[in-house]
Amino acid sequence: MLVYTVRRMLVAVPTLLFISLILFLLLDLAPGDPTAQLPLTIPSEVKEKIRLSLGLGEPIHVRYLLWLQQFFVNEPLHLLSELTGLDLAGDRPRVISWQSRSPVVDIVVERLPQTLWVVGLSYVVGVLIAVPVGVVSACRQYSWFDQLGTFASMVGFSVPTFFSGVLLIVVFSVHLGWFPSIYDTTHRVTDWDSLLFQVRQMAMPVMVLAFYNAAQISRFMRASTLDNLNLDYVRTARAKGMPERIVILVHVLRNSIGPVVTVIALGVPTIFGGAIITEQVFKVNGLGQLLIISIQASDLPMVQTLTFIFAVLIVLFNLLADLLYGIVDPRIRYD
Repeated sequence: MLVYTVRRMLVAVPTLLFISLILFLLLDLAPGDPTAQLPLTIPSEVKEKIRLSLGLGEPIHVRYLLWLQQFFVNEPLHLLSELTGLDLAGDRPRVISWQSRSPVVDIVVERLPQTLWVVGLSYVVGVLIAVPVGVVSACRQYSWFDQLGTFASMVGFSVPTFFSGVLLIVVFSVHLGWFPSIYDTTHRVTDWDSLLFQVRQMAMPVMVLAFYNAAQISRFMRASTLDNLNLDYVRTARAKGMPERIVILVHVLRNSIGPVVTVIALGVPTIFGGAIITEQVFKVNGLGQLLIISIQASDLPMVQTLTFIFAVLIVLFNLLADLLYGIVDPRIRYD
């Protein structure tokens, strides 16, 4: 497996370089001007000087190579310098946001914890709900529980998150007053009361995303479990007198979880993209809201960085899905 992992990582390098080139060209050639947000009273020659100071006077291939150097070489050195306290980066230029005039990576690192708390926790909750629901639905096929789970999954998969998010805000924030409608990103947990407030403000955005994730994963889990319930090894285990609980949890679940692990791993980058709308609805100051603001402000370096981070997540979790599938299913060999 080590050889396979190294080989896949070597293949991922040119893949990411090609993706970065496509993203850079698409965003660079898209209509938009960073000086469009400036007041109309500023002379055109001053605007042109601002564009030149942002590096827009260079040819497109030069800008791409400079962006690669700053993103893949300079930014990691700056991060290592901050972590170790050593001056490893020196005066190397960094990728600067056109809107805030701050290093892009510093802004991303500042916003990342909010997104990880909401998106990461929602995905964990969704998986913890989906796996048992899918298994029980398959074991009790066409029962009331299965029918209810099918209906809930259809609703969760069909209703967009911006609608369900607004609906929860109207019901639980406006009418009942149980949860805050806006996520306070400045809140810090210091005692039990502040922890309770943190849980309350995270409840609605986490449940919106968790319900959407659980709806899809539970269907995959149900289908995979049904495929294994009628196989010979299950009948053999029952014929040996094993309790039904042992047959399901030890034999069926282990063989059914393999394809679902792939779906779970590949769904992580998707949920990061889907969280953009949810963060806008609940005003979570995360990467999704940062991407929307950067697009509106024509902040090209920020948009390029965020979209490339999503691309890296897709490539990384594709590799992780293959490795996890080999770990879960011992019949698969990567030698």
